Amino acid sequence: MRKIKLTKEEKAVEEHLEEYVDVSKSEFQEIAQAINARKKDAVLNIRINHSDLKNLKQKASKLGVKYQTFISEVLHRLAQS
Repeated sequence: MRKIKLTKEEKAVEEHLEEYVDVSKSEFQEIAQAINARKKDAVLNIRINHSDLKNLKQKASKLGVKYQTFISEVLHRLAQS
């Protein structure tokens, strides 16, 4: 049998499977609405300082996320405050 290689994200999900619980239909719809509200539907192209980008990539790496996701989350939190 061939062994399947999992990504970091897939391994994390697999390790935490026992933490998932059934939810009611209304809770599921609430979660789905929250996810849809966070969907990225706009494109932004910006130029930033090379060292700033390097620092952002390092911080994202420490958190185990992609740097574009990290930047998106930072911008989201700033926009919400």
